[in-house]
Amino acid sequence: MELLEKIKTRKKEADKSMTVHWFETSDSVSRHYQFQPDGHLSMKVVDDSRPVVNKMVESFLNKFFPSGYPYSVSEGYLRYTQFRALQHFTSATLSVLSTQSLLFAAGLRPTPAQATVVSWILKDGMQHVGKLICSNLGARMDSEPKRWRIFADILYDLGTGLEVVSPLCPQLFLELAGLGNFAKGMAVVAARATRLPIYSSFAKEGNLSDLFAKGEAISTLFNVLGIGAGIQLASTVCSTMQGKLVVGPLLSCIHVYCVIEEMRATPVNTLNPQRTAMIVANFMKTGKISSPADLRYQEDLLFPERLIEDAGSVKVGRDLHKVVRPSKLQELKEIFIEEKFLLNREDKCTDLVLECNATGEDALKGWLVAAYAASMEKSFNNPSFTTLQDAYEKMNSVFPTFLCQLQTKGWHTDRFLDGTGSRFAW
Repeated sequence: MELLEKIKTRKKEADKSMTVHWFETSDSVSRHYQFQPDGHLSMKVVDDSRPVVNKMVESFLNKFFPSGYPYSVSEGYLRYTQFRALQHFTSATLSVLSTQSLLFAAGLRPTPAQATVVSWILKDGMQHVGKLICSNLGARMDSEPKRWRIFADILYDLGTGLEVVSPLCPQLFLELAGLGNFAKGMAVVAARATRLPIYSSFAKEGNLSDLFAKGEAISTLFNVLGIGAGIQLASTVCSTMQGKLVVGPLLSCIHVYCVIEEMRATPVNTLNPQRTAMIVANFMKTGKISSPADLRYQEDLLFPERLIEDAGSVKVGRDLHKVVRPSKLQELKEIFIEEKFLLNREDKCTDLVLECNATGEDALKGWLVAAYAASMEKSFNNPSFTTLQDAYEKMNSVFPTFLCQLQTKGWHTDRFLDGTGSRFAW
């Protein structure tokens, strides 16, 4: 009771003398929020008066360079990117010339061949549009590589299906083939972007290159065998459109089932919202730390946003000004004064908001506090403001051992991949 009176007194003094303000960064835009003593919330975009050229340069960097560039990459990345861009430019130009020559060699006359070449190139161009759009989702792919890998294969099968049925509507060839290539372009980016974190989860001795090379060897071998099987089917069962419409969906179902089983078998060892909640929930129930291999078959690959009650029903990544009321913000700051997170308990969930430089350890602390608070409220059936304070003290008593066991199990706690979640800075 004495602690509660002190906190209330501090709150009243702060409300009279202080204006609470912070910065939130979301989607590469920094905004300044401010609570006035009367509770009014104001917001303004930081550096809104920048020249148009600076905004264009920043927009270009955000779309085509990694987050945090140039500090997030090693020296030489810019020169590597410059020559990589020139390499792809010359390769694409040669591809257009080779496509034209192949169509001429097939016996097409010059005039219709020119129109066919343009249509074919436009069809291929749609794939590049799909790649550009999907490249903006890189942070989400880091957070949920398994989900996006499955999504990539579904998109690829959808694009292939549109190409298969294109002979039924020859007058819509460019539209169907272009849309199919658009879907396949997005699929290619998602598949390539998620390949590295998936291979990294299997590398135990720094043998990532060897794993990657052997994986590509297996893929190449079975791609060749698949091409042979496809040629055989095309000349027999699938020589008619009816055959393709039967065999195509069957192969697609097998394909998607296989990639789901691949992802279920992958023990990803980075912390994201779902895996963090599962670690905390298992710790609260059993007192033990689950390894990446233990959790792999428990992950929800299609709907990872589900709340886990045993872990405090935590939501992460919402804007701070939507999570905390003005009257409560100063109280929360008093509790978590040295932490890089804020927690706000509601009836059905707990909102966790992280500072810009928060790590996986900070997220784990917040999740543990939320889980202990939920457990205390359920046990005593008397939610109060001091519950968070008690839960915070409980977390501090167990966290060093908890963190040590996590790292021993192989979890990477140096970062938290929340996938474009909003963060704040005081």
